[in-house]
Amino acid sequence: MSANTLLQPALFIVVLIALAIPAGRYMAAVFDGSSVVVRRIGKPIERLLYKLAGVDENAEMSWQRYALAVLAFNAFGALVLYGFLRLQQWLPANPQAFGPMTPDAAFNTAVSFVTNTNWQDYTPEATVSYLTQMAGLTVQNFMSAATGIAVVVALIRGFARHTAQTIGNFWVDLTRITLYILVPISTIVALVLISQGVIQNFKSYQDVPTLQATTYQTPQNDAQGNPVKDAKGNPVMREEKVDKQTIAMGPVASQEAIKMLGTNGGGFFNANSAHPYENPTPLSNFVQILSILVIPAGLCVVFGTMIGDRRQGYAVLAAMTIAFAVACWSEISAEQSGNPLFASLHVDQSASASQSGGNMEGKEVRFGIAGTGIFTVATTAASCGAVDAMHDSLTPMGGFVPLMLIDLGEVIFGGVGSGLYGMLVFALLAVFVAGLMIGRTPEYVGKKIEAYEMKMVSIAILATPLLVLAGTSIGVLSPLGTAGISNPGPHGFSEILYAFSSAANNNGSAFAGLSVNTPFYNVLLAVAMWFGRFATIVAVLAIAGSLASKKRIAATPGTLPTHGPLFVVLLLGTLVLVGALTYVPALALGPIVEHLTMFSGR
Repeated sequence: MSANTLLQPALFIVVLIALAIPAGRYMAAVFDGSSVVVRRIGKPIERLLYKLAGVDENAEMSWQRYALAVLAFNAFGALVLYGFLRLQQWLPANPQAFGPMTPDAAFNTAVSFVTNTNWQDYTPEATVSYLTQMAGLTVQNFMSAATGIAVVVALIRGFARHTAQTIGNFWVDLTRITLYILVPISTIVALVLISQGVIQNFKSYQDVPTLQATTYQTPQNDAQGNPVKDAKGNPVMREEKVDKQTIAMGPVASQEAIKMLGTNGGGFFNANSAHPYENPTPLSNFVQILSILVIPAGLCVVFGTMIGDRRQGYAVLAAMTIAFAVACWSEISAEQSGNPLFASLHVDQSASASQSGGNMEGKEVRFGIAGTGIFTVATTAASCGAVDAMHDSLTPMGGFVPLMLIDLGEVIFGGVGSGLYGMLVFALLAVFVAGLMIGRTPEYVGKKIEAYEMKMVSIAILATPLLVLAGTSIGVLSPLGTAGISNPGPHGFSEILYAFSSAANNNGSAFAGLSVNTPFYNVLLAVAMWFGRFATIVAVLAIAGSLASKKRIAATPGTLPTHGPLFVVLLLGTLVLVGALTYVPALALGPIVEHLTMFSGR
């Protein structure tokens, strides 16, 4: 690697940590109500919203009521968004006169955005109206992000409280997260992106002349749409001339900001953050990657602050940072090595050791391999799914890294809220395993980890692998599933595995060579998204309720320290052994065999 290639991820990590610490302290003050923004500036707005909604802000909830509120709120959001997508032809702010989505595509999209997956198997700029983008998709970007943060805050309260029967009020948490965290930060990010050239308007699409006219031959059809043939039975061709291009417009920056900040990932354009109107410069690329990870990293600081021991939060943050750095190095190295089958030839016809310039297929020149590699790792380490390059064009090992990050549960920083509560679930498993090795009842931050917590941990950890592996099996065994494969062989298998991994883990990125806009995939992937999101959330809230009811116990000489290097190594080891080994057979059939095939010259 060159010095520049090493410097870019190092600089990014330094800036991320420097922003995460103050962001985490601010968020902790918002959650406990001590921030001046909450106590004075926003209080009148809060009270008005509670009054209109009939919410008693002082009434807290048990974990069961909290979970019921989460499920009901998100089910209602999915229903409303489905209505937008099916009825947009009759709604305002639709200058392109887009028609309704098909029922299965609308179902998939509604579930996708409500679950923070933002999987898109359609072309947004040719399918979705401005009103649907703003009042439907963008609103759910805020709500799904706020839901994830609310759940992790409830879990943190479970650790912080003792002999308590409640874990907070979901409606209050949702309101404060949206008002004081997501809205102001996304506004700042949107203004920064506009300064870099991201568009924000409500114009109709613009037809502009091209620099060069293009002519081509196309078959001529009759009035009924049937091909016209000559006396010999050959199709009659006519000449077409293209001298203009339609440029899509729209309110892009506002959606782009919360798309990144809320680790949502759904783009305004089909090319997502590879599109110059969404991500025009290397600086905008850097800002977007920071936006993906700043809240997940800051929540580690929130964890340490709210439980009264910041070292615990910094230990989790250290584990995430180490894993992120390793993933960046692996991804960038794989892409810079390139494909040996495309090695440049010297005059003596001998092949050089690597592809000249690395693998630039599917990447934007303005970002390069390093900028693209950091983005690829960040968006799949988090449950974001935004892309600034086409993942289907990555080398086999370059595709293995993001697929593995998704299958680990996206806990390396992870999605807003979901990343930290996923990592804390692995932390509980780590101390349980350590307790078994030394014959002690496991403890974590002053709470005993007993049979009930471990049952819920098992559900949280095993739910998504079950959905991923069962869904992939159905996909590769069903003719309806294999019909969408355009790359037969191991890469086609990787495409299906990636699709179900992305759906069940609520990521939303894809190996785009798989055609998934069919009733089969729309329904099956939507089911994986819903249960991948909410089966885990219910288990996490059950853990929160159980921990809140327990007494906090003092540390003894036999207590495993969970704030030092030993615990960081134990946590990473547990993550790899439990999270990664679950998928080894599937990964061996996909990217690993594809990598070996590539280097064998086939």
